[in-house]
Amino acid sequence: MGPYKDSKARDPEIATAIRSGVAVGVAVSLYGVSFGALAVAAGLDVWQTCALSLLMFTGGSQFALIGVLAAGAVPLTAATGWAAVAAATLLGTRNALYALRAAPIVGPGRLRRLAAAHWTIDETIAVSTAQGTPAARRAGFWITGVVIYAGWNVTTLIGALIGDLLGDVRAWGLDAAAAAAFLGLLWPRLRGLQPVAVAIAAAVVAVACVPWTPPGVPVLAATAVAIVAGLTNALGPRGGASAPETPQGGLPA
Repeated sequence: MGPYKDSKARDPEIATAIRSGVAVGVAVSLYGVSFGALAVAAGLDVWQTCALSLLMFTGGSQFALIGVLAAGAVPLTAATGWAAVAAATLLGTRNALYALRAAPIVGPGRLRRLAAAHWTIDETIAVSTAQGTPAARRAGFWITGVVIYAGWNVTTLIGALIGDLLGDVRAWGLDAAAAAAFLGLLWPRLRGLQPVAVAIAAAVVAVACVPWTPPGVPVLAATAVAIVAGLTNALGPRGGASAPETPQGGLPA
């Protein structure tokens, strides 16, 4: 996993990818404190909470699961458990779509692809695809995956242990960390009619779905907007011309 070693480490695009990966990783990892605290409050013990972060490792699905558990009765029932699993699975299906983008980025090798499968999440795909060269995309993927996996699991444990001391974790602003990181990645890409229109349409569809659909459906519906726009090239360049490459810088160091 060392596509950015030696002389390549001095490549400015790879350096930018590494800075972006670390910045996003740190911001998202802080959100793990919130997950740990909320999971224990929902009825899980510390070991169960940590196992979710180690083995599931997809923040949206983890929050969907504990959200359903928190809404159910305590002690937890089988029906509540199945509903929680269904919500988490539905939200996690988006990672299968991400795999299509991740496959050419991570490089060959079974062990590498096995590790990449566990780390194919919103943040690794966002950082990697925001870079301008194959080497930078690969560096962005792996750096983001390493930082988030390590940080998320550490902060999950911290949150689970000190959840009672934190009180309402939203008062600390931790629930906004991931959203702020994504905005930092998205903003430089909103140059041109098509990306702006897709971003607005996806946001409108997701917000409209929230009151009426189960957890996970709004994300999938917003993804469908982007897929349709890509397949139809709606509002995109005509005549087979490719869109100019958007300058990529990720998050500021």
